[in-house]
Amino acid sequence: MIVSAAQEHELILSVLTSRGARPDTADLQARWLVEADLRGQDSHGLRRLPILARRMERGLLVPNAEPVMSWAAASVLTVDGQRGFGPVTGLSAVRHAAGRARQAGIVLAAVHGANHLGILAPYTEAVADQGMIGIALTTSEALVHPSGGRTAMIGTNPVAIAVPARPDPLVLDMATGEVSMGRILRHAELGEPIPAGWAVDAAGEPTTDAAAAAAGAISPFGGGKGSGLGVALEVLVAVLTATALGRDVHGTLDAEEVCNKGDVFIVIDPAVLPGGSHLAAVSAYLEEVRATPGQAGSAGARVPGDRARAERQRRRRDGVEIPGPVWRAASALGPGAAALRDSG
Repeated sequence: MIVSAAQEHELILSVLTSRGARPDTADLQARWLVEADLRGQDSHGLRRLPILARRMERGLLVPNAEPVMSWAAASVLTVDGQRGFGPVTGLSAVRHAAGRARQAGIVLAAVHGANHLGILAPYTEAVADQGMIGIALTTSEALVHPSGGRTAMIGTNPVAIAVPARPDPLVLDMATGEVSMGRILRHAELGEPIPAGWAVDAAGEPTTDAAAAAAGAISPFGGGKGSGLGVALEVLVAVLTATALGRDVHGTLDAEEVCNKGDVFIVIDPAVLPGGSHLAAVSAYLEEVRATPGQAGSAGARVPGDRARAERQRRRRDGVEIPGPVWRAASALGPGAAALRDSG
């Protein structure tokens, strides 16, 4: 079904505020879910609302928690999310880090105790909008099997990088799994097979059955390379944030456990370096990449961030595509939801 971004935002806001969230914290969390759907990252959009609602009801998510900031060193910020909304904690950490980076040149923010961050690109884009470089890392439950292995042992462990450029920044936002679990679940809901190479079943055998894949493990992208990067990011984030690893990570997909993953943000002000921002050179290079002759049957060359911006513009104009079961599940959670469902 097709709904407007405003309709989706209103639905999410009603569900969160009905469970005790202040309008400001609910609004920020709602904006993060809507942004995911606008950019085509459906696994991090409205589909997440039922889990968030149940976590609030069970006290695993404290909607009005204020993150606690502490400077462990001149350029190292430690952040305790106090079980609050991930976007509330994450954006606060980024703002504090960006403020200090103007003087220090580089700041690392190590976050624990926050709930699911959602899509990472907006955090790094907020940094790039200030003329600085943003890097974001986070871990998740073990959903990905290692290269050559049969069992999920690695998080999807996404990474986002944003570098200022004109007219738009370079924005990479990717996970180390071949695909998100949300996409697999969507295929299962529709009764459609998944492409070969996406996942293995519970026995560790390659499968194109979406339901079997949901009970198994996602494959790492690029085989050993994606697996190696996933493990490296898992260890890096856990070391910097003193949080759980691998199969001990919980709380981003369930409504039973306290969220114990870690998040890392790095903000760099290139103005302190001899080369300065290098903005003109970066912008020119990205335009050269875009101008590369396209392969037969392709839409042409793109740089990281182009696809998401184009999709966001299209969905803002034409509406957000939400699977019927996802919209109905969200609509059943809050006051006023029936009217919103009918208007959709």
